[in-house]
Amino acid sequence: MNRDFLKDSKRIVIKIGTNSIMKSPGEIDYRKIDRLSYVCSVLQQQGKEIILVTSGAVGVGACTLKIKEYPETVADFQALASVGQCALMNLYCRFFQHYDQYVGQILMTRDIVDFPISYVNCRSAINSLLTRKIIPVINENDAISTDEKTYSRKFGENDTLSAVVTELVDADLLIILSDVDGLYDANPHTTAYAKLIPSVGNVDDDILGMADGAGSTFATGGMETKLKAAKYLMDNNKSMIITSAEDPCQIFDILKGSEIGTLFKKDVREKALQGEEK
Repeated sequence: MNRDFLKDSKRIVIKIGTNSIMKSPGEIDYRKIDRLSYVCSVLQQQGKEIILVTSGAVGVGACTLKIKEYPETVADFQALASVGQCALMNLYCRFFQHYDQYVGQILMTRDIVDFPISYVNCRSAINSLLTRKIIPVINENDAISTDEKTYSRKFGENDTLSAVVTELVDADLLIILSDVDGLYDANPHTTAYAKLIPSVGNVDDDILGMADGAGSTFATGGMETKLKAAKYLMDNNKSMIITSAEDPCQIFDILKGSEIGTLFKKDVREKALQGEEK
């Protein structure tokens, strides 16, 4: 699939997961956060509009408080998230400041996008930051997010959140930085002959069936949630790329059209067939 269109991407959402900013449950990957801050800052200075969706509040909180196991109670989870979100945002502020780039924090719950007034206000807040050349750093508000029978306030993982943000602000592209290079036809961690799939034009049952593997102790996402995020965006005629978080600088090459990671973009033929059916 031709990737030249990526060169014209103006507004870009970049999502990084817990596994990618933590070397282990007890160690934060400062180099990764620094490189990501550098890349986002350079792109912003080049005239792009960058939105960063980050996981890691619970993981960083556990690291800060020296907790090695996932909390058993909601209250303990919320406490870790509260401590971790402060520490995580402090890290981003420090690293971004090194590149003369301001950031602004936005914490979201699902009800923000489920209610029209909240939806508009959230979009307005993000656009206001972008207009001022400030990079929004977005996370789910895990300290207060809950799942209740009659009132769901929780996204659950940030793959879904990043897709929702991409649609919310009408971004051109979502780049998900992961602990794998993209979508493989088999689990690359356990299968030597697994092959990277360079592009996907339709997320069907066969593609969804390729999701395999679980997250780490403090991570909540996985390939399945990424594929569902891709389907959501493709249904809204938007594009997404899954690629490795090992070297965030490869984002520069991605935006030049290089074939890196897996591109999810609705197949032109598929769109034409849908048009004929109408």
